[in-house]
Amino acid sequence: MSFGDFMGLVAAMGGVVGIVALFSQAYQRRLEHKERIAELRAQGSTAPAPAERSAEVEKLEHRIRVLERIATDKTTALASQIEDLRTPVN
Repeated sequence: MSFGDFMGLVAAMGGVVGIVALFSQAYQRRLEHKERIAELRAQGSTAPAPAERSAEVEKLEHRIRVLERIATDKTTALASQIEDLRTPVN
């Protein structure tokens, strides 16, 4: 084996080591990403119960209906209806 062959082998092995390092870094980032997704899903399990969500959806639908009526109705009661909407919804 000549010196040129030896240097070619060293360069090839260096390339293989570099490629393995890149793949291992990408795999590590993928694992971190999956872990973060699992954490977010675990935090999301504290979502409100379906009954609470349903009540909230009903309130929002009512507000949308009122807003649609206000947008299409040009009567003098418009200002009072807008003021009624400004009251906080709990």
